[in-house]
Amino acid sequence: MDSIDYERLQIKGIGPQGLGRRALQLAMAQSRTEEDALKRQFLREGIVAVATEVGGTSDTDFQTKAARAVIGAALNSGLVEKEARSIHALMHATEEAKRGVLVNTASSASLAMTIAIVRNQGWVAVAFYGESSLHVFSCHERVALGVMHLPDLDSIEK
Repeated sequence: MDSIDYERLQIKGIGPQGLGRRALQLAMAQSRTEEDALKRQFLREGIVAVATEVGGTSDTDFQTKAARAVIGAALNSGLVEKEARSIHALMHATEEAKRGVLVNTASSASLAMTIAIVRNQGWVAVAFYGESSLHVFSCHERVALGVMHLPDLDSIEK
């Protein structure tokens, strides 16, 4: 089995190159002004981004709303194409992030999350940041991340 030349891939812009960090930064932005500034900065780096918010209980309510919010935001912003392979990769990153948010979370906990979706040429990252709570006095901050390669890079130069 041939080894992968990761340095060459990074130079060619095929690796994730801190995409997860960018997604987390956007999800944790404290204002619309900060969100907009980050999106402009990312665009200069060849990264497109969108943020949305979702809330609900941690059972299927939140999970369904989060999936719909991610797909809607990504499609409405033009971040991914409306085709199965791109949506599939986006959902893999979303599911990975959702698992991180929901680990050790009571099934009846309320969640309020900002979701950031960022992508470069070949990767997509989904970050969740927000709070979960069973009661107003039991709030917990939560953060999670999922990163997935996009399938439109089937042919990597050898």
